[in-house]
Amino acid sequence: MSGPDGHQPQDPLTVAGGGRSKTEVPSSNAAAGLGAITTRQHPQGPPEERVTDKLYEARKQVHNKRIDGPFRRFKWFVMAMTLTIYYATPWLRWDRGPYAPDQAVLVDLANRRFYMFGIEIWPHEFYFVAGLLIMAGIGLFLVTSAVGRAWCGYSCPQTVWTDVFQHVDRFVDGDRNARMRLEAAPWTWGKVLRRAFKWIIYLIVGFWTGGAWIMYFADAPALVHDFWRGEAAPVAYVTVAVLTLTTVTLGGFMREQVCIYMCPWPRIQAAMMDEKSLLITYKDWRGEPRGSVKKARAEPARFGDCIDCTQCVQVCPTGIDIREGPQIGCITCGLCIDACDKVMAEIGRPRGLIDYATLEDCQQEAAGAAPRPAWKALLRPRTLAYLGIWSAIGMAMLFALGTRTHIGLTVSSDRNPPFMLMSDGSVRNSFTLKLRNMTSAPREMTVTLDGLAGGTLWTDRVARESASRHQTVTVPADASQTMRAYVAMPPGSSAQSFAFDLSTEDAKPERVSSETHFSAPEH
Repeated sequence: MSGPDGHQPQDPLTVAGGGRSKTEVPSSNAAAGLGAITTRQHPQGPPEERVTDKLYEARKQVHNKRIDGPFRRFKWFVMAMTLTIYYATPWLRWDRGPYAPDQAVLVDLANRRFYMFGIEIWPHEFYFVAGLLIMAGIGLFLVTSAVGRAWCGYSCPQTVWTDVFQHVDRFVDGDRNARMRLEAAPWTWGKVLRRAFKWIIYLIVGFWTGGAWIMYFADAPALVHDFWRGEAAPVAYVTVAVLTLTTVTLGGFMREQVCIYMCPWPRIQAAMMDEKSLLITYKDWRGEPRGSVKKARAEPARFGDCIDCTQCVQVCPTGIDIREGPQIGCITCGLCIDACDKVMAEIGRPRGLIDYATLEDCQQEAAGAAPRPAWKALLRPRTLAYLGIWSAIGMAMLFALGTRTHIGLTVSSDRNPPFMLMSDGSVRNSFTLKLRNMTSAPREMTVTLDGLAGGTLWTDRVARESASRHQTVTVPADASQTMRAYVAMPPGSSAQSFAFDLSTEDAKPERVSSETHFSAPEH
């Protein structure tokens, strides 16, 4: 549409400049095209123009500063809890009797079993594992809709191990300023020795990470003994080597690059968040324009609460500036809140310049409304819907787990030939039965014909002279047993459906049934 003078109106955000586009919207080199001029407005100065000659900005090493506060202490707690669970779980014991392993959590690939304390999952019960994975996915949706990327900030393995390596950096090289000086210093023998010492610690952390992982797939004490004696399976050594390399590479060196460029989860989370999701937010209406404490005291009406100390940037594990607004590099760990609250307390200003808040609450607060407690943002239909679905799946799994039987029966009939005519005129069908005993002790099980009036049953372990309508078999503990079963009907019998019943009469009687079909010649 043309303006009053007949010319096309310009986009208020874009003007022509030297044949190239210029924008007043903050933009990074990664988002701008080649040759574009990106403009960043500093509150205390004129716009800064920068010609983009690269599609990707070079990485700047992140040296985050030590900080203390509620969020940092919570990160300490989560890190200690998750690492303890990871490293200690394979060493926990659980008595399942003399016929089953006594490791509390074990993925027994050789026997196709998954043990978790008192629960044993068989291959045909994989739906329990699928249910856990679905619950994990919905749980991530729930956390994201409620508190944004809190999973990334506290519990993600990449975050936890990156935090470990950053603490190793502080232990060896010192805090932020010391690490920056060491990085800029020339390579001397002192720097080489310090780097070698730090990287050796990296390798130890990575090695114990890979070593703990393989213990979930074999008895931990026995595996450790065989591993150090060189008697473990080759796959154990290969797995430890690969996990050591990946842990050191991703957590020790790549760090925030994994979160920003490699991980798909931030992109998925961005699509799930809305104006009602809690995010870590810099309240620019309160902080801008920035000015030093001295200037703010001289002209209190001119400057906001932000004194441009950059403490929020210095403590960030991914090196972003939260004052530039929501961005994919923010893992919502809350360390910038700890840093900003500490500065606000020192200069006598109210906390919360950087805080958890929803975009909706930010608009209302900028308009003059009182800040709303963050916990109230959790009680909304979307979050409650995710919680309801997650809880329903969990209760359904608990119900299925509590009502499942510990015996199983699978029946397969012979197809070639489907039946045989015996010398006495009777009709015989052959079946393959697979009996499962999912307990830690041998059990006597009785196979019974349900239907087939006049039919008899015998097995490959019982002669036909001992045929009857039921046969008893002892199935070993925590095992499956396959046997051949033969069913005979009197002469002149017709084809019909029936079932095999499998039952136990011990301290915990159980019964299962499997329907099948009896084949006979047409008359």
